This record gives sequence, C-alpha cells and structure tokens, in this order.
Amino acid sequence: MSRLHPLAERHAVEKLGWLRAAVLGANDGTLSTGSLIVGVASSHATRGSILIAGLSALVAGALSMAAGEYVSVSSQWDSEQADIAREKQELATDWDGEVTELAGIYQQRGLDADLSHTVAVALMQHDALGAHARDELGLSEATAARPIQAAFASASAFSSGAVLPVLAAVLAPVSWVSWSVSLTSVVVLVILGIVGAVAGGATPWRPALRVTFWGIVAMIVTGGIGHLFGV
Repeated sequence: MSRLHPLAERHAVEKLGWLRAAVLGANDGTLSTGSLIVGVASSHATRGSILIAGLSALVAGALSMAAGEYVSVSSQWDSEQADIAREKQELATDWDGEVTELAGIYQQRGLDADLSHTVAVALMQHDALGAHARDELGLSEATAARPIQAAFASASAFSSGAVLPVLAAVLAPVSWVSWSVSLTSVVVLVILGIVGAVAGGATPWRPALRVTFWGIVAMIVTGGIGHLFGV
C-alpha cells in the first residue's frame, strides 16, 4: 500500500500521535515516580529504600508503558491489515463497484457526479489500494500503526520524566527528599504542560495548571499515606 507524501505545510494535528505518547509518558513518569518517592520518603525510610523504590518505579513504569502501548498499537495494526486485505479482495473481484464507492465518497465531499467518477478512476488507475486505504479507510503514513516504535517511544518518554525525581532524591539530603522531589516534579509538570500545549497549538497555561494541580494532589495524598504508615 502506498503512503501519502508529506506536504510542505505542517499542521498541529500531524503531531498528535507522537505528542500524546511523549508528553503523557513523561507526565506519567514524573508524577507516578515522584509521588511514590514522596510517599516512601514521608514514611521516614532510609535513603537506600527511597532510591530502590524510585528506581523500581522507573523501570516498572517504563516496561508497563511499553507493554501496554505495544499491545494496543499491535491490535490497531492487526485491524488495519485486516481492512487492507479485505480491500484487496474487493478490488480484485469488484473493480467497478469500488470505483463507484470511491466516487460516492468524493461526491459526499462536494464534487459533482461526473467529476467524482473521473477523479476516482484516475486515482485507482494510479494506485487503487492506496486511494481506498486513504479515502475509504482513513489510513495514511501519519496514522499508520507501528507497535515497536510506539512501545519504545512510550518507555523512553516515561523514563525521561521519571529520572528527574529520582535524581532529586539522590542529590537532596535525606531530610529534604520529600520537598526536593515534590518541587522538582511540580516544575517538570509545569514545563511539560506548557511544551505539550505549545507544540499542539493550544494556549499553554490551562493545560499546565491542570496537570500541576493533579500532580500536587497526588503527592499530597501519597505523602499523607507515608506519614500515616511510617515507622
């Protein structure tokens, strides 16, 4: 199946796939790892226990993100391949019907009957499967499922966010670990919220405030659990 050639003009919607994986993965890494460290540190655990908890959260979270993304995108890839195989069969057995179907799609988009039929015939003579994959199934290079790439991107994004709270725990005095990790996590969440919003073409402050608010709530709750059950 052929893919669409990228146009010179770029739009924010084209970034949504990798943007979602990168920003949400880094947010999850920062928030979950930072909150866990705050909870463990609030229980008056030793530095060794705190670091083990932080590193375990980083590794387990990254692997969980990778596995979940791989399974999800693999299911999408299986569905895409099944649709493409079905489309190949229909093209081989009912060419005229497929021309009519594609022409109908173009009529719904505003072309008249004669022009839509002419366009459908021209595109199918050039690349029948590519035309139907793009205009009937909605598949393109930008939206194609790539399980391994998605898994690696999610794991990398999570790790990049999780490593900062871990570093804060390493560098801060034991008595200041909770505050240091909390502050570091909040700053990172603000930055990620702004970056994600700007890259997606949205106003930055509302997403930044939203993710920061829930991050603070999560760390307060886990810190309270640590104090409650601490030794």
